Amino acid sequence: MARPTEAIIDRQALRDNLAIAQSLATQGKSMPMVKANAYGHGAIEVSKALADVAPAFGVACIEEALALRDAGIKQPILLLEGTFSSNEVSIAAANNFWLMVENDKQKDALLGSSLKQPINIWLGVDTGMHRLGYNSNTITKQYRDLSGSSNVADNIVLASHLACADDIGSQSTRKQIDRFQQCLSTLNNSSSHNIDWSLANSAAVMAWPESHGSWQRPGYMIYGNSPFSEPQQQAAKLTPAMTFQSAVISIREIDSGESVGYTANWTAKRRSTIATITVGYGDGYPRQAPSGTPVLINGHRCPLVGRVSMDMITIDVTDLPSVSIGDQAILWGPSLSVTEIATLCNTIGYELMTQLSQRVPRRYIN
Repeated sequence: MARPTEAIIDRQALRDNLAIAQSLATQGKSMPMVKANAYGHGAIEVSKALADVAPAFGVACIEEALALRDAGIKQPILLLEGTFSSNEVSIAAANNFWLMVENDKQKDALLGSSLKQPINIWLGVDTGMHRLGYNSNTITKQYRDLSGSSNVADNIVLASHLACADDIGSQSTRKQIDRFQQCLSTLNNSSSHNIDWSLANSAAVMAWPESHGSWQRPGYMIYGNSPFSEPQQQAAKLTPAMTFQSAVISIREIDSGESVGYTANWTAKRRSTIATITVGYGDGYPRQAPSGTPVLINGHRCPLVGRVSMDMITIDVTDLPSVSIGDQAILWGPSLSVTEIATLCNTIGYELMTQLSQRVPRRYIN
């Protein structure tokens, strides 16, 4: 590798973070979310790293699921958004993909298919996020329609999603949990067995034990990052799995009054040493990162200055005792939280990691 920009992914951190999720909800199972290329970490390698301990995986769509199957992943894979066309149903059945069913088009495609084996179904109910899921008033009918079909395996899972679980004091989360439990109780009363259920995302796994069900769906926490805006006891135990790093490729001295980068929006107030790092928005480093955003150069926090360009950023290293071409630059990782960088960019760490481009090699360790 010539260009030094890369993302180092720690497999042991992934395993440790999943173990934390499992330890917090011991009555159920934890299904790692590996959608969106495992939040930028590489879905195939992440799934392989967790294959010995994960009972199933969650993805957004059938294309993501097929890529995992082609790579040799054997576990069941849940399609969180279900199907988009009727021909996907037979593909899902043949590949042991589980389907979320949350609208009549999906339900009708499933019930109208000719299948050799039934499919495991997750029945989505809208408890207040108003994004996906059936109205809770119709859920008994939907469950009856599905459970009466030979295309549907016996153990339907009732599922919903929490909108504000990352707000520890959220009253809307409590309302959503109550609505879900009322819906679950209604189904249990009309069924011959207790129905499996899933409600908890990463934030709920860590902060809302009453949301823990048969299945948890940890995502962000698997990758070692906290969804909370304030310190949280369980989140503090996580280890970031990604280190996004590059290196110094050029160094120069500039006089007071000289500007750096496109639009000349930063001007030196003293004679300054500027280091150029080979990373930019073409790699997924956020273009909106303001001057002052920290970068670790040889372990020291140094401020970004000037505009982020496609392939490079410039860093003020005037206060470093020494700096050389080739010195390491950490953009985010265990020693510099992606959340800190995201906050300065008015976004969230989820976006920064998932937008890491394919130009950035992923290197896997441990």
